[in-house]
Amino acid sequence: MEQSTEQESWEILKALADVGDARRLEKYIDSIGTSETFRAILRLGHADREKVLTTLSAVDAAGFIEDIPEEHAADIIEQLPVKDAASILSEMDSDDQADVIGDMKSGDAEAILAEMSPEQAADVRRLIQYDPDSAGGLMMTEFLAYEESMPVSDVIADLSALAEEEPARGAHVYVVSPSGKLVGVLDLRELVLARRSAPLADILKSSLFVSTDTGLDELEAFFNRHPFLAVPVVDEHQRLVGAVLRRRVVEALADRAEAEYLKSQGIIGGDEIRSQPVLLRSRRRLSWLSLNIVLNIIAASVIALYEDTLSAVIALAVFLPIVSDMSGCSGNQAVAVSMRELSLGIVKPFEVMRVWVNEARVGLINGVVLGSLLAFAAWLWKGNPYLGLVVGAALATNTVVAVSLGGTVPLVLKRIGVDPAVASGPILTTVTDMCGFFLVLSFATTLLPLLATG
Repeated sequence: MEQSTEQESWEILKALADVGDARRLEKYIDSIGTSETFRAILRLGHADREKVLTTLSAVDAAGFIEDIPEEHAADIIEQLPVKDAASILSEMDSDDQADVIGDMKSGDAEAILAEMSPEQAADVRRLIQYDPDSAGGLMMTEFLAYEESMPVSDVIADLSALAEEEPARGAHVYVVSPSGKLVGVLDLRELVLARRSAPLADILKSSLFVSTDTGLDELEAFFNRHPFLAVPVVDEHQRLVGAVLRRRVVEALADRAEAEYLKSQGIIGGDEIRSQPVLLRSRRRLSWLSLNIVLNIIAASVIALYEDTLSAVIALAVFLPIVSDMSGCSGNQAVAVSMRELSLGIVKPFEVMRVWVNEARVGLINGVVLGSLLAFAAWLWKGNPYLGLVVGAALATNTVVAVSLGGTVPLVLKRIGVDPAVASGPILTTVTDMCGFFLVLSFATTLLPLLATG
């Protein structure tokens, strides 16, 4: 049923675009929302997709493009004729323009920038030079700023004129010196109540600000401390160059979390959707899977070394995956905590020993509890306390190993310049599997006479 609804949506988009009915096309897109429109657009061929986006006004098309992930927005925009692409991008906010163009191939990006106004193109070129997860990379260059010598009456008149053209961008107006340096901020209420002849210098308030190289974690901390909708951004000369919106920081944090999750699952190189080229999707996944198969062969080779023990005590085969899986879960919990603390700056890569001590304590307690439960279950099942001792001791020991690795490996990888989101999982999984198999089978080999006769 859901499939027929999706198909109907893209068929309607195509039909409305074919007859060039921009008004009905816009109303229909508003009625189904961005998510359904995105899914419908992806089901259209390149020619029909182009027809839909060019039938819409540039403003409406820009509104849709702004609401979808920038990597996919870039793919869609790149497939449009250069003039149409430039028209749509020209209607977007500068921060969104930079995000989309920054994800394009350099040749396509330059062709589109050449069609945009020189001012907009210059802003975009400047913005894409910054780290995407810095204030410079997240800021927008559309903001309200007036020189400190301007009288209140002129500012109010200008704001009234701007309100006729577009909504105000925030609750504050920034004040700058003649050289463009940030001097302060105006509250709109204070502005309206002030004497009309007074210069802005008489009523401005000092303003908090961030620099262009302020990182995403620092921006998150800033907005957690202050209830602002935006924060001004200054360059190395204290000149006002933009403003970062709170919502942009929230979006960037969500994008980063999603990217780290995808990398931890072996999907490397950005967001994946099924409309992308098959070979591209295959290559991204194989970069993880090909490594993982090698690591699994290494772990499985441990079992081959103890084939005789496993043959003598078949019940051990039941407990091998339990020991490795339970230990892996404990280790993944430790990985998650370390990754979060690294991203928040709570822990530094060189604090390996402190993290290890803290995790080992937790692992020892949890290992004893989990090991005791598994030992009791094995004893009840087979009536052999030595089988319980083997699997319980193996789980307890492996849990300590797993949480120790899970807590420290992300720090070590970060310190040597390897992305911990990508590499922590494979390392932890392989070691906990290999160690778990080894512990169960080596303990069992030591107590083999008691297991075989118990």
